[in-house]
Amino acid sequence: MVPAAIQTLTTVDEARAFVASERAAGRRVALVPTMGALHQGHLELVRTAREHADTVIASVFVNPLQFGPHEDLERYPRTPQADTEQLVVLGVEAVFMPSVEEMYPDGGRSATLVTAGHLGTVLEGRSRPGHYDGVLTVVTKLFSILQPELAVFGEKDAQQLFLVRRMVRELNLPLEIVGVPTVREPDGLALSSRNALLTEGERQDALALSRALEAAGAAADRGVEAMLAAAQSVFQADTGVRLDYLAIVDPSTFAFAGDHHHGPVQVLVAARVGSGATAVRLIDNAVFTIP
Repeated sequence: MVPAAIQTLTTVDEARAFVASERAAGRRVALVPTMGALHQGHLELVRTAREHADTVIASVFVNPLQFGPHEDLERYPRTPQADTEQLVVLGVEAVFMPSVEEMYPDGGRSATLVTAGHLGTVLEGRSRPGHYDGVLTVVTKLFSILQPELAVFGEKDAQQLFLVRRMVRELNLPLEIVGVPTVREPDGLALSSRNALLTEGERQDALALSRALEAAGAAADRGVEAMLAAAQSVFQADTGVRLDYLAIVDPSTFAFAGDHHHGPVQVLVAARVGSGATAVRLIDNAVFTIP
């Protein structure tokens, strides 16, 4: 049984009423949007939110709009009871767990979308068409429903964080976006809810992503092309992982970095671990500086 120290909100009306009461009491509200199956990375987002606000609301919603027709929507892990218990331990005041019908009354979809534009069609957007339109749409709905003063996102999905920040700036939304560095296992694997779907052998294969980032970083003094070659060599040697994309961008613009680029660069990687319909898709990134 979930302790009563946390309020579980399942409807838009309940969520708005809760926020209104917190605002009336003069409390600053932070939102941590998640799709559940919480791990230590999510909990770090909650801890960061607590440092910036009086009241923390976590949302747990597996958003169908950001999954393609052949992606793992049905397989995506759902652990609402365990999620709530972890949030209670961290002193979260409320968890917003709406149904799909509550968020999308018209048949579980949405005719009105917030589009990511061109950047939503490259890198992660090219591999997952429409994904970021789905992300930005649900994030905008959460901002509208809960009206937080700030929202906290992980830096593991660098493209998502860039797009959310750009959207908030361009739409003049009155909140702050806080990014939190990627949390990793001791062996370097970035924490992800999808890690739970990996077999023991596949988890070892998945270390290719963080090894590729390390290889790119070690070649940073030789420029972008050398960094890409070093990272690609890791995947060429690992037959258990299929590379989706490997790219280097300028983190301030998300434009692809040319070989004459100097200064900060962000190395982005996505790959599928395993085979067939049970393959697990993972992403990772790291920032380095080309002298």
